[in-house]
Amino acid sequence: MGQAEQKISMREKVGYSFGDVSANLVFQMLMVYQLKFYTDIFGLDGAVAGSVLLFAPLLCAFLDPLAGIISDRTNSRWGKYRPWLLWTAVPFSVFYFLTFYNPGIEDKVMVAVYATVSYVLLLATYGFNNTPYASLGGVMTGDIEERTSINKVRFVAAAIAQLVVQGLTLPLVNHFGQGDAELGWARTISLFAIFVCVFSIIAFLTTRERIHPPRQQRMSIRQDVGETFTSKPWRSMFFLTLVMFTGVAMWSSSINFYFQDYLDADSLTVFLNRIGFYVASDKAYSVGFSLFNTVNSLVQFAGILFLSSYLANHFGKRTTFMVGLVLTMVFTALFYIISPHDVWLAYLFCFLKSLAYAPTIPLLWAMVADSADYIEYVHHRRATGFCFSGIVFALKCGMGIGAALAGLFLSGFGYEPGGAGVQPQHAIQGIRLMSSVVPALLFLGAIMALYHYPISQVFNQKMQAELKSRRRFEQ
Repeated sequence: MGQAEQKISMREKVGYSFGDVSANLVFQMLMVYQLKFYTDIFGLDGAVAGSVLLFAPLLCAFLDPLAGIISDRTNSRWGKYRPWLLWTAVPFSVFYFLTFYNPGIEDKVMVAVYATVSYVLLLATYGFNNTPYASLGGVMTGDIEERTSINKVRFVAAAIAQLVVQGLTLPLVNHFGQGDAELGWARTISLFAIFVCVFSIIAFLTTRERIHPPRQQRMSIRQDVGETFTSKPWRSMFFLTLVMFTGVAMWSSSINFYFQDYLDADSLTVFLNRIGFYVASDKAYSVGFSLFNTVNSLVQFAGILFLSSYLANHFGKRTTFMVGLVLTMVFTALFYIISPHDVWLAYLFCFLKSLAYAPTIPLLWAMVADSADYIEYVHHRRATGFCFSGIVFALKCGMGIGAALAGLFLSGFGYEPGGAGVQPQHAIQGIRLMSSVVPALLFLGAIMALYHYPISQVFNQKMQAELKSRRRFEQ
């Protein structure tokens, strides 16, 4: 059986998905809670916190391409990409803990330095873990439907991790801390960090690499860079990822403040009581925001499981992605029209936005894998790690820029750190904008980038047939 014809067992697909559970225990925490942690636990000004979130990815920007180049050239009995899941498992979990640990430093300059250093170390390790992990998904099989299936299972697992982080973090912080927020955060992150390490090792143990570079291929960094950067599909996916995750990060960082500072606490309490969550007004934010995140995660879970493969197989990846992004943009913008008392609308728009966005989640990485195949199709050379490293770099930069923009908005509109629930009106206006209109405009930019992605469903089938023939001949 040829490399591209090999089917992947469900056991291996699930095992591979544990790597994304590991990554998302970190990624979701950074997206949703890091800005809030820096302002309300570390006590940093919004602009300072935003600067940390922006500069840290830039300081380690070269590491993602380096991770791709090194993993492409790794030769071990376990393959090129798998061993990195094992080698980075422990440091990844350690730096994750340190990023959300307050060592008790009182000087705000030193707090900012500590936050920057710990975040840089986490992002560096993230790159050497997640770039090979994402690349591994591109070399497990060349079968189009199997590749989509692998990514569907992967992102179902990621949605479960998202549900755990977004739905359980605040209750766990409250439970472990018993009124001491710093202690609660330390114990919660310690628990998550253990799973980060274990799940990364499980992904290493249960997967195999089946697609290898052409035997006659000579390793050349110059060719890897040139062929990747001049590839139209890859450039489209790079700019799509950069702009889209800037919007995703900004919205995810902002919606926390939207719940605590914009929505009316009494209205939120009444809403929660009506649907069976009987809480006091002072607990409404914690319970209401966790419920909001749970709705977001469960809908994305269902959308990935039941819609993504079906829509992609019937309408093509590009069309499905574009329609999903257009609807995501619309429902994100609608958060601006919600009044502080119309709490139910926040949950309704969350449901609709999550349902629209869900099918796009696994398609991103499947389309990046197709872009790596396109480079091989055109140039008869393969640099899977470098190809994926650029997308991971775009994702991390987008995440940093989005969180930085949210922090700058907070500072520019006069947000007062530690003043949860009692912010000046202009700060509230800034929170509304960065939770709706601004990220919606960024999604529009992502749609424009996707418009230039040239790999249609028909072309992809032709390309995969040609690559399958080449690989069979090379065996």
